[in-house]
Amino acid sequence: MGTYGSLEAAGPVLDALGDPTRRVILETLRTGGPCSVGVLAERVPVSRPAISQHLKVLGAVGLVRHESRGTRNIYRVHQSGLDELRSWLDRFWGHALDAYADHVRRTEEERK
Repeated sequence: MGTYGSLEAAGPVLDALGDPTRRVILETLRTGGPCSVGVLAERVPVSRPAISQHLKVLGAVGLVRHESRGTRNIYRVHQSGLDELRSWLDRFWGHALDAYADHVRRTEEERK
């Protein structure tokens, strides 16, 4: 195990989202709701095999899930797959808020 802490947990999600096609697929599922590979291929300008490969990567990091309906798989965004990434990003926000609070305290003390 490395020394990067929460980045190790968020890293695979960041890696998966580093591909613009995967981001488009995830956004398409988020806005358009659950759908099959065929429907995604109609909405995203890449082939069905490429969509399937991208969904496999997104599924491996927990960003999408699927359920079988007959011969098709229906894919949907899996919100909890973003938890590690959200936690990692929240640390940046927490740091920014702490720095702002320190600035406000210093400014108020200088005015006294």
